[in-house]
Amino acid sequence: MKLKVTVNGIAYDIDVEVEEQEAPQLGAIVIGGSGAIHTPTTASVQAASANAVVAPLAGTVARVLVEEGQEIAAGEVLMVLEAMKMETEITAPKAGTVARILVEKGTPVKAGEGLIELD
Repeated sequence: MKLKVTVNGIAYDIDVEVEEQEAPQLGAIVIGGSGAIHTPTTASVQAASANAVVAPLAGTVARVLVEEGQEIAAGEVLMVLEAMKMETEITAPKAGTVARILVEKGTPVKAGEGLIELD
């Protein structure tokens, strides 16, 4: 490739050899946030029983509103998850008894992770 460059009023004709470079791959795209870069990974979630209420999204347990052994009604709020400064209420899919609480306040959880087991 030929280029014409002017330096201090003097024109120079320059031959430039351009090497082909591989186009850069896009990395993680972060919109907003704290400036930390999170690279996508394959996440694994511990298996939950068939009677477990699971996290619909990744977040942190903000509040646990039930206790083990407590009778609950379908649709009752069991706990609250916080993700990206938004709170999500986790409700009971059916009536039953809280058999086991698998997380506590402040616990980070992944989407699909078991939170509470029902009887």
